[in-house]
Amino acid sequence: MNQRIVSPCVGLCSTTVGDCVCRGCQRHDDEIRDWFGLPADERAQRMNDIDAMRESVASRFLRVIDPQRLEAQMRRHGIRFRTDQPALSRVVELLRVGRHRIGDLSQYGVEPIDDETWLAPGELHERLAHALLEAGHARRDRDRRSQTSTE
Repeated sequence: MNQRIVSPCVGLCSTTVGDCVCRGCQRHDDEIRDWFGLPADERAQRMNDIDAMRESVASRFLRVIDPQRLEAQMRRHGIRFRTDQPALSRVVELLRVGRHRIGDLSQYGVEPIDDETWLAPGELHERLAHALLEAGHARRDRDRRSQTSTE
């Protein structure tokens, strides 16, 4: 059976301009280089790791109050997501794509965790992207240490 290889790539690879962690999909350079050669179970685990990282970072700012509304809006606007992708990981994609068009996040089933995290979608995306980049670097460092210790 020919199984499709799923990738978190969003077509904005910043590793081509020297970043070691992609600002689009949050994979690090080694993962991007090796992705299609990795066994399916390892790709799935790395997708889960990226989703968990996105959830952890996004949860500092937001919570999903209506996952069905979020999914409906993402479908309505043609924003790509996986059916097994956690809601807060989907929000990262929503803000990446729609940050300039979104007025009221509650219309997308999302709200800030408190009054202090109430930011315009563009500023929220900027802060999320910065925090995701930091988390991606930490993840890359952990992966490299783990790879070194198994060699």
